[in-house]
Amino acid sequence: MARLASLFPSVTGPRANNVNYLGAARCRHKFQLYYPNGFDDEVYQVAERGVKERAWLEWNTELNPQAYRRLLARGEHSRIVDIALRIEARCNLLFSFEKMALRDAVKEPTDARLFATALYAFLYGRGTPQRKVEAWIAALAALPRRQSRVLSWPLVTVFGQIARPDIHLFLKPMATRKAARAYGFDFDYDAAPSWPVYRGLQTFAAILRRDLDRKPGFRARDMIDVQSFIWVQGSAEYERQAQR
Repeated sequence: MARLASLFPSVTGPRANNVNYLGAARCRHKFQLYYPNGFDDEVYQVAERGVKERAWLEWNTELNPQAYRRLLARGEHSRIVDIALRIEARCNLLFSFEKMALRDAVKEPTDARLFATALYAFLYGRGTPQRKVEAWIAALAALPRRQSRVLSWPLVTVFGQIARPDIHLFLKPMATRKAARAYGFDFDYDAAPSWPVYRGLQTFAAILRRDLDRKPGFRARDMIDVQSFIWVQGSAEYERQAQR
């Protein structure tokens, strides 16, 4: 897979430098409490990486660019939706209410078409990262809301990480914000999805990769490893384990 540096060639500026390296060391130590060998740890492969990697492999089989284009050409938008939701369900990154919000929003053929075409453009289309992210956000905002809202950071980012973990990072707001604070990164978060927040997320990811690559066992293969590192720092799941 391509390295993140192909999209974000430099990590500079005040936000890039605003990292507490004691915080970074503490975050690595916390990760190693659960996975002593870092990303090479066998337990990590099973507990965190394996299911996400299998989702990517399944996506790459069923909705790679060529297969996706064929389905679009045949007008099989609902099938694209079904495949996307089925693959996400196996790695279980979304909460149940988020899954239901999306299912409700794409029941009508016109809405399924909007979702399928916009997702393809986001994942595989041409244009700058900013244009693609903003167009994807606009498409999700245009989908109907039945009960829960569709336009949320988890729904904006989940299919990016599943399909393109070479460049896209899944954003779980609470866990990511907590991890950024622990690391010492000034993550300027807003609940309303936007390009500036997404760019900040990618900057955080680039800093993590830059720093972690220097440590044995912490060379991230892709954003699956980066997101897993963030998750260990900020999720309530690992907090509960620490308290046992």
